[in-house]
Amino acid sequence: MERIDKILSNLGYGTRKDLKKIVKNGMVQVNGITIKDSAMKVDPEKDKIVINGEEIFYREFIYLMMNKPAGVISATFDNKDETVIDLLEVEHQVFEPFPVGRLDKDTVGLLLLTNDGDLNHRLISPKWKVDKVYFAKINEKVTEEDIEKFKHGIALDDGYRCKEAILEIQKASEEGSEIVLTIQEGKFHQVKRMFEAVGKKVTYLKRIEFGTLPLDEDLEEGEYRELTEEEIAILKGF
Repeated sequence: MERIDKILSNLGYGTRKDLKKIVKNGMVQVNGITIKDSAMKVDPEKDKIVINGEEIFYREFIYLMMNKPAGVISATFDNKDETVIDLLEVEHQVFEPFPVGRLDKDTVGLLLLTNDGDLNHRLISPKWKVDKVYFAKINEKVTEEDIEKFKHGIALDDGYRCKEAILEIQKASEEGSEIVLTIQEGKFHQVKRMFEAVGKKVTYLKRIEFGTLPLDEDLEEGEYRELTEEEIAILKGF
């Protein structure tokens, strides 16, 4: 059981003060009865709640897929830069979601956002071995030797040795290469640092898959949508 004003506030219908007035003005009904007490406790899963003629559907968690654009940081707040939360509509911001892991400022592609802390932990913990798949452009020719080095674990500049990574070459020439890389970690600038360790530079980076969820190709950079029930079930299966 939760207070009606808390439920409606969480859904973006106003502050507790706003909702006290709304309820007092007879604009809220619970199970067909107009209520006058904004502190009234209800069961959001069972009770029918109507505000200003509109039935509301309460949920505790929210799950979003975003095609993150370049120049936006994977954070909930920043004094200087635009964040991925700034790209959300207010109706989704009120759930206070946070990025699952992070993408670098200049990296684009699939970013999940949720307020489900347990799921977030499972998806970013190396213990659960969740694949993160990236498409990248490299400034030089990527070789079979690089594939073997990535397979056996790249040592980063700070001495950390990465776990096995699957490197696939799509195109390769002396002018540059296009690759797909699958990792199960999320160290700071990891993909870029892995290629720096073999003397090469990432010039473009896009995450195209998280777990077994591919980036929705219909999402333009900066756009997002809620996950389907099936997609949520897939993520919770890890």
